[in-house]
Amino acid sequence: MTGMYQAFMTGDRDRVDAFLDPDATIFDSETPRLACGKADLDRIRDSRPPATEGGGQAVLTAFSQVVDIFDDLAVARYWLRVEFPGLAPELVRNTAVLQRHRDGWLIAHLHEEVHRESEDDVGGPP
Repeated sequence: MTGMYQAFMTGDRDRVDAFLDPDATIFDSETPRLACGKADLDRIRDSRPPATEGGGQAVLTAFSQVVDIFDDLAVARYWLRVEFPGLAPELVRNTAVLQRHRDGWLIAHLHEEVHRESEDDVGGPP
């Protein structure tokens, strides 16, 4: 998960996609629709405003991870702190279902939900 968020922060969409099953379903925190597959996800991504020049990119920090592995499936639950320059941080509650493939783990489903609590309320990073 960390590698995917590092790729996101550098704007490397191809590297982000390398962590996703091409048929993955995603509840993106920015839209109520379920994205079904890469083409659907790309439509959501393309509808977002571009990052502003001069440091407008978000900084993402995952914390309080809980991961269980069941043979070739894994379920990861974690918080994501999203920091945009000049704005208050946003907390996103995440659940990811991953499937083991020959070359590693791919995300089969990701559910993101923006949460209104503070980091103190959710057991923020130490």
